[in-house]
Amino acid sequence: MKKVAVVTGASRGIGQAIAIHLSRLGLNLALNFYGKDEDILETVVAVKEHGSEYLVFNNDISIFENAESMIKETKKHFGQIDVLVNNAGITRDNLLMRMSEEEFDSVVAVNLKGAFNCLKHVSRIMLKQRSGAIVNIASVVGITGNAGQANYSASKAGLIGLTKSAAKELASRGVRVNAIAPGFIETAMTEVLSETVKEGMLSNIPLKRYGKPEDIAKAVGFLVTEESSYITGQVLVVDGGMVM
Repeated sequence: MKKVAVVTGASRGIGQAIAIHLSRLGLNLALNFYGKDEDILETVVAVKEHGSEYLVFNNDISIFENAESMIKETKKHFGQIDVLVNNAGITRDNLLMRMSEEEFDSVVAVNLKGAFNCLKHVSRIMLKQRSGAIVNIASVVGITGNAGQANYSASKAGLIGLTKSAAKELASRGVRVNAIAPGFIETAMTEVLSETVKEGMLSNIPLKRYGKPEDIAKAVGFLVTEESSYITGQVLVVDGGMVM
């Protein structure tokens, strides 16, 4: 029987690459996103090409009930959930002195509370199964901080803490929880940065290239398979050496 993965934020960038890679590895998928229905089409086409069965959920997982219904419907349809990838995230960059309450709250709501919502509901299923793998997509700025990203950095640092706490709680039932901290990855989220900023970042990357969404997807693939069966509570930094 094929394993089943829930991937949040699966319509573009890192989330899309993760969903496609997991379908290539033979998993069926529940694809979450929040936006226009056509946003998910490219992901769906690629997943279908690899022979995966899929469900699509267009909802805001920062709302507790949305995450609950998505997990319940996925379990009802497939009969199991083996993998959760908490990837959904937003940015609302601003200097701390100028940052509005809404800019702070909205980022923490999606990036951290959304992950908690999904993790809480899926953990009950995985504990009963006595198996499962959860990967939270954090960020290197959750480790180092970053000027103009107090909200984003705080949400990703919180996600790392959530990862370690959940790993300790769930390990006795065979459920593993890890995080990946991407560095500078070429996505729509980073395209808006100026060339000056991009060049400055590149100068700090020892491997002398920006990361690609597929680099993160392959790391997720490792962390959700038996190849990493003795790894839990860890933060895998995938950044070309930027913050070593």
